[in-house]
Amino acid sequence: MKTKLDLSLPAIGSAICDADLAPDLVRRGWLKAPAAFALGSLAVLSLGEAMPAWGQTKSTSTKDDINILNVALGLEYQAIAAYQVGAESGLLQKPVLDTAVKFQTHHKAHAQVLAGTVEKLGGMPVKTKTAGEYKFPVADLKTQADVLRFAAGLEKGATAAYLGVLPSFHNRELSKAAGSILGDEAMHWAILLNVLGEDPVPGAFVG
Repeated sequence: MKTKLDLSLPAIGSAICDADLAPDLVRRGWLKAPAAFALGSLAVLSLGEAMPAWGQTKSTSTKDDINILNVALGLEYQAIAAYQVGAESGLLQKPVLDTAVKFQTHHKAHAQVLAGTVEKLGGMPVKTKTAGEYKFPVADLKTQADVLRFAAGLEKGATAAYLGVLPSFHNRELSKAAGSILGDEAMHWAILLNVLGEDPVPGAFVG
């Protein structure tokens, strides 16, 4: 029997935008609580060595759903670490830095609801790694544009990852929640492209 979760899109929107999430949000589950190139391409590759396998996995059980959610959680931890590297680089001007920190806050919210859902389903959330373990191309980040292009590639990879996994969940309610996170990742990607002076909506389709 599938686990019934309380997953309403307005609720996830609130969770994503709230920087000061309630301490019990994690315990209550998901919602009770131009194309990239150069450094951007490196971000896409870095973001998910497991992404192809993840997108092709068709869940047939709650256990499979937990595995998919844990991959998503790992990617969110990676995004949080990447934005931290960008914020600490000293290359971002104040308005851009503020936006980067805001986007990192969104990824922290994603991670909290993902971890909470894994726990609610009876699983053990994966742990984050150190920044060094992610092997980000830190030496190649020499300008603000480099940092933004790296972040844009990371958000592009996240958008593609969530898009690929939407049909895969055993519990279909999880697809709705993943779709809401996908929308947030896509908005991040578009805003970063716009700041870089590139077309923020380079095509009619994402993929």
